[in-house]
Amino acid sequence: MDIQTRKLNLITYLAQLQDESFFEKIEEYIFSKLEKEDHTKPFSIEELNLRIDQSLEDSKNDRVTNSNDLLSEIKQWQ
Repeated sequence: MDIQTRKLNLITYLAQLQDESFFEKIEEYIFSKLEKEDHTKPFSIEELNLRIDQSLEDSKNDRVTNSNDLLSEIKQWQ
């Protein structure tokens, strides 16, 4: 079974889950794993260059969000 199928199966299972205490345990596990990840690790030169290339490509193809639109979206989250 490929990873995409496994992800979809897990999502389907979680969507049908009714046991709140079990769901909380799953959340705690996931968030504890996320907290342990090092999000402060600097990019390698290759990663940085890939991100720059992608950003330039997005800009050329008008796949950008202006700051006013972004601020409006953020206000809707709250």
